[in-house]
Amino acid sequence: MLDYEQEENKTIDMLRYEREAWESGAEYIAGIDEVGRGCLFGDVVAAAVILPKGLVLDGVNDSKKLSDKKRDLLYDIIMKEALAVGVGICDVETIDRINIRQASRLAMKKAVEQLVVAPDHLLVDAETVDLPIPQLSIIKGDANSQSIGAASIIAKVTRDRMCKEVWDEMYPEYGIAVHKGYATKFHREQLLALGATPMHRRSFLGKILGEQEQPTLF
Repeated sequence: MLDYEQEENKTIDMLRYEREAWESGAEYIAGIDEVGRGCLFGDVVAAAVILPKGLVLDGVNDSKKLSDKKRDLLYDIIMKEALAVGVGICDVETIDRINIRQASRLAMKKAVEQLVVAPDHLLVDAETVDLPIPQLSIIKGDANSQSIGAASIIAKVTRDRMCKEVWDEMYPEYGIAVHKGYATKFHREQLLALGATPMHRRSFLGKILGEQEQPTLF
C-alpha cells in the first residue's frame, strides 16, 4: 500500500502540486477539503492533512469515488502515516447564519488550526482559507492532489460516522445513516411528512424542496 518516490506508480501524478510546493521550499504541505456542503441536514466537516514528503498512498482519491470499505481502510492508513490531521466542524446554526460557503471556509480554517504541525503551504479543494499561509486553490483538488484527497477521506469518514452513530440515533425516522443528510426522495418525503428537526438547515429547505413545499419546523 505504501511506496516512496516511485515515478512509475500512476498515483505519483497525485503529487504534482505537492512537488511544485516542495521545489519552492515548502516543507509541510496541508491538503484541505470539506464534506457536507450540499446536505439538507447536519454540520459541515472539513479536514486538513499533512503527509510525509514523498509518501505515496495507493488508492487515495476523491472520497465520493470510493466505496465505504475502501474509505475506512484508507482512513486508518492516513491516520497512521500522516504527520498531522486536523478536523474542523461548523454547526447548522452557523451555516444558516453566515451561509454554507462561509461556513465551509470557516470549518477549513478550524481544521488547519487543529494541526499539531504548522503547515507552510496549503492545497485547498476549490476554495481559499482565511489564514496568512501561502496556498493554492485547485478545482477538483480531491481527485488531483493526494493531500487534498486524503483530507477528503478523513472528512467524509468523520461525517459519515457522525451520521450513523449520532444523528441517526437522534432522528431514526429520517434515514440519516443511509443518505447522510442529502436531499434524496425518501429524505424529502420524510421532511414533508414529519417536519424539519433542529439539525435541518433552514436556509436550504426552500431552495431544495421548493417554496410551495415548506415542511413544518419544530
